[in-house]
Amino acid sequence: MGKLAVKFGKLLYYTIAMRLPASYSGIRVGQKAFRAFCGRLILKHCGKNVNIEKGASFSAKASLGDYSGIGVNARINGDCTIGDYVMMGTDVVVITRNHCYERTDIPMMHQGFAEERPVVIGNDVWIGDRVIILPGVHIGDGSIIAAGAVVTRDVPPYAIVGGVPAKVIKNRKDREE
Repeated sequence: MGKLAVKFGKLLYYTIAMRLPASYSGIRVGQKAFRAFCGRLILKHCGKNVNIEKGASFSAKASLGDYSGIGVNARINGDCTIGDYVMMGTDVVVITRNHCYERTDIPMMHQGFAEERPVVIGNDVWIGDRVIILPGVHIGDGSIIAAGAVVTRDVPPYAIVGGVPAKVIKNRKDREE
């Protein structure tokens, strides 16, 4: 899509679509289709049958795979690739860059930002409510991120992680005997 399409998509999304009821509200006014239409205009890639929820904000550098969703009030900053069949809870935050803080002789607010580090979320991932994912993290296929977790490092495939900072609790492929 061209820059004009992205600007038009943002205009439609941020003035109308993001304020429409959540998809599960019981009120049907075409909000899911309208937000998906805006997503196709704005996102770097937008798959089929996606669900962008009420209040979500996202970067034009983000990609959303087939049958995936961006949760209510989620915030996807910068370059983030979301795979296929990803479920995302409310208030999820994906951060792709941080402030610089190395120097102590200059206030941190004047040191600028570190280089952007893309976040990659694999296929068939479930991200719980209020999860925070920090720059450069890769989340493996089939993983579950527990509600409230702060993900500071890569998550292996099929891992269940939780806590602050998030740690592996269990692997979905391990079978209890």
